Amino acid sequence: MFFSWSLVVLLLVSSTWAEEVNVEEETSRELSVGELLERANRERKDPQLANSCYSYVGRTGGAQVVSLSRQGCLYHSTVQHELLHALGFNHEQTRSDRDNHILVYWENIIDDMEYNFYKIDTLNQGTPYDYNSVMQYERNAFSKNNRPTMVPIPNNNVAFGQATQMSRNDIDRLNRLYKC
Repeated sequence: MFFSWSLVVLLLVSSTWAEEVNVEEETSRELSVGELLERANRERKDPQLANSCYSYVGRTGGAQVVSLSRQGCLYHSTVQHELLHALGFNHEQTRSDRDNHILVYWENIIDDMEYNFYKIDTLNQGTPYDYNSVMQYERNAFSKNNRPTMVPIPNNNVAFGQATQMSRNDIDRLNRLYKC
């Protein structure tokens, strides 16, 4: 019996290790938080029903649920991203002033994923739009045809959605909201 359980544990550990190695082998650069989240949540229509990476935005009453699946969510940037959601922050591309900084190509977005781009009244905390925010998804996020879902304006060559950690603006917003 001990041998059987030991074998199961060994297989689980080795499969987890293999998954981590494959992610590292796929790329020589560090993946952005948006890329990590898309990989972890790929093909999951309702992330709250699956073991994935998610958090409700802001306090919802009682205990705050933050889901960080072991399969793809346990990265520094992903944890920061989900905790910022729990602390009340939305995606950068949903900011109230988004249309001055990002052009959204609705026709390229996967059906039922448009909500990731809906403009809302956000907690900007007097900070500028931040292309380097850990809350900003990349150019092709949720693309159904490998075409951009977002392009920065006025300069469409600006790099964005490549964050691997919180930006200075992310930290400033957090400190301003919570008076730190």
